[in-house]
Amino acid sequence: MVKRRKKKAAPLIHLSVGPLPPRLAEHHAGCRLIFSDASQLRHGGLAAVLFADADSEAQVATRSVPVIGSNELELQAALFALEEVGRHFPGQPAALFSDNLDAVTRLGRAKAQGSAQDGALIERFPGLDIDALLLMVDVCWIPGHGRCRGNALADLHARSAAA
Repeated sequence: MVKRRKKKAAPLIHLSVGPLPPRLAEHHAGCRLIFSDASQLRHGGLAAVLFADADSEAQVATRSVPVIGSNELELQAALFALEEVGRHFPGQPAALFSDNLDAVTRLGRAKAQGSAQDGALIERFPGLDIDALLLMVDVCWIPGHGRCRGNALADLHARSAAA
């Protein structure tokens, strides 16, 4: 008789108390904390979760969009979050966190070298002043499905926007 292995229990992840784990929060003191995420279900879902500071309540913005490639959807979510930063915190320093390294790399390159160096980015988002959106924002990668409460909220809201 063949013995069946018991399923391993899913690990219990304890989310950070604030939007960021304490070891990361100290590097972004004085910045607005912004988290973006995207999801693909029936539709594409974009979410931006904004915190005025580490102790404030989250402001959430979501949008349903047509489904496109995963990395493009994540890039669209990051730009959606940047638009929300401009709307809620104009002219204030912010840190944008995304769990998609491709989106972070493209936006980081656009911030350093100007968005004109990425013709596909300009073509994909016509009429959007990407350089102005990135002016006061640090773009940071954060591991997905980790202990970061802000990223978990963005993931949850992106999934509900895509449903």
